[in-house]
Amino acid sequence: MTTKQLDGKQFAAMIREGANFLTQQVKVIDTLNVFPVPDGDTGTNMNLTMISGVQELAQVTNNHVGEAAKAFSRGLLMGARGNSGVILSQLLRGFSKAVESKEVINAQDLAQALQQGVQTAYKAVMKPVEGTILTVAKDAANKATRLIDEGIEDIVYLIREVTKEAKISLNKTPELLPVLKEVGVVDSGGKGLVVVYEGILAFIEGRSASKADNELSIEDMIKVSHHQSAQSHMKTEDIEFGYCTEFMVKLEADKIRKYPFDEKEYQQILSKFGDSLLVVADEEFVKVHIHAETPGEVMTISQKYGSLIDIKIENMREQHSRILEEYSRVENVSKPKQKYGIVTVGSGEGIIDLFNSIGAGGVIEGGQTMNPSTEQIEKAISEVHAEAVFVLPNNSNIIMTAEQAASLSEKNVIVIPTKTIPQGISSLLAFNPEAELDENKANMREAVNAVKSGQITYAVRDTVVDNLEIYKGDFLGILDGVIKTASKNRFDCTKNLLQAMLNEESEIITLIIGTDVETKEVDELTSFLTERYEEVEIEVHKGNQPVYAYIISVE
Repeated sequence: MTTKQLDGKQFAAMIREGANFLTQQVKVIDTLNVFPVPDGDTGTNMNLTMISGVQELAQVTNNHVGEAAKAFSRGLLMGARGNSGVILSQLLRGFSKAVESKEVINAQDLAQALQQGVQTAYKAVMKPVEGTILTVAKDAANKATRLIDEGIEDIVYLIREVTKEAKISLNKTPELLPVLKEVGVVDSGGKGLVVVYEGILAFIEGRSASKADNELSIEDMIKVSHHQSAQSHMKTEDIEFGYCTEFMVKLEADKIRKYPFDEKEYQQILSKFGDSLLVVADEEFVKVHIHAETPGEVMTISQKYGSLIDIKIENMREQHSRILEEYSRVENVSKPKQKYGIVTVGSGEGIIDLFNSIGAGGVIEGGQTMNPSTEQIEKAISEVHAEAVFVLPNNSNIIMTAEQAASLSEKNVIVIPTKTIPQGISSLLAFNPEAELDENKANMREAVNAVKSGQITYAVRDTVVDNLEIYKGDFLGILDGVIKTASKNRFDCTKNLLQAMLNEESEIITLIIGTDVETKEVDELTSFLTERYEEVEIEVHKGNQPVYAYIISVE
């Protein structure tokens, strides 16, 4: 069958079918979303954008393509959401603008409209990135132009070939955008555009939406079938600008007279506040999308030109964290429970890594001056996929909180009353995954008493402890919770504490180094220990902990 032109009703039906296909695959597209941020809502935002356009389109009752396109374009502008949603809206707005004056359209009109859509979208994006929906749209439009140059007049053939080209381009996106290759997915926005093209093609070929073709790679299919999202490969802390900020400025004549609005200048001003910036303007409204760290400043600047409407601000770090939590929950449900799990408390990257390396299933960041709450501990217990969970508080102020969290849990939770990091490490090393519960409990408790714990910190006020005069700023040497020495010099304080901790039976000294201790000082300290205590083994770990310059254990 050859189709050489489309009227307004056919155009509207074609757009609706593209929207229907998109609605079917929202979750798949969300699952692929890692760029520009892994917030997992690309499909949702593109779908809501299309729905807004289709709703406006439904108000048109005549058979004029231009009238239908104009209404569709207006709906897209008003309803555009998210980075990919706004770009999709600009692709389709540009397309619609190109055919606004036409009662019917032919293959050449379609090709020109696709090109105008690409131009409109690229213009709206402050810093276009290849390997995204933009690239897929550009490659598809270029294919359409080449076909027209070859003399193609059949709309069905044109759209079929354009859709094929879009799929080819989509599969190449990982080669253009490193983050996609790293995670192993195609671009989510590009996938959404391909789905829209598939829907349009299905209508032109007379197929129904139930035959939508899921073009995921085998790897992506496996991920989706296991409820895995590409976002689970990313880190929340990698999100530089945390708030997805969207709003519209309703331009007001009195404000514009005072502050003339220039779209390019406005873009340049806003670009200083974040990334993923899109600005789209017509005679009445300005649509803004930006990922910013201070959305309030962006909106304050924008109010100079008019009133703000349709404001939406989402914390993308929270979105990503929820995605990771859900992924972790689903993964846990699908796996058999382990016999034991261990939750411990520690502060400092090095200490957290140390606990993880020796078998902790979950490490809660906390300690002196930053005690975790009952809720935090209970949550950590629930996230460890095990039948019985040991909790190591590693601070005397956290023990009662841990016991309270244990009482709230449905799991069998055993709190080992560790008061220091060295006690926690010793207790964890005594754990045997093959042993019975009571045996582990006894061994871990016994290990607490087999280690001496020392800390070097500083005094926050003048005081006297056991006839020892201490002045604000002095370094303090603490042995098993008791202040043993104080000095103006940290190195001297540390040597004095070590001498109080060591005896003839001592075999191993472990030094865990804090954030502000330089390598030179550590070297001097280990040289002192090597010369004075030749038979004692010395271990040094970079704990990066706050508060304590040194955490010391002696066994």
